Amino acid sequence: MEKLTFTMENYLEAIYELSREGNGSARVSDIAKRLGVTKASTNSAMTTLTKKGLIINEKYKEIVLTEKGKIIAEQTSHKHHVISRFLIEILDIDPAIADKDACAIEHVISNESVSAMLNHYLKND
Repeated sequence: MEKLTFTMENYLEAIYELSREGNGSARVSDIAKRLGVTKASTNSAMTTLTKKGLIINEKYKEIVLTEKGKIIAEQTSHKHHVISRFLIEILDIDPAIADKDACAIEHVISNESVSAMLNHYLKND
């Protein structure tokens, strides 16, 4: 599968996080609110993610990640949390700024760099 855009990865991550907070699925309105976008934009993104086989989105029902979608979403979310923690705990960045920066960095950082951040914690815990 071709690489997803940052935007599509953010939608998957939002669905993943909302699914974990709720009943295993997410609503368009909650996704839109989480990402600060319109419902129309969210519906358009859901169409794209459905075509790529990353979500199940039946009309008037909640959105569920497919196994393939869940894998991508988990990886993105994991990177986000590791980067955010590193920025906050090691570099003493304000949590709001760290979260925003982690959201941007998670899409371009290598798995090796994320592993190095994790190894730093393992050595220092």
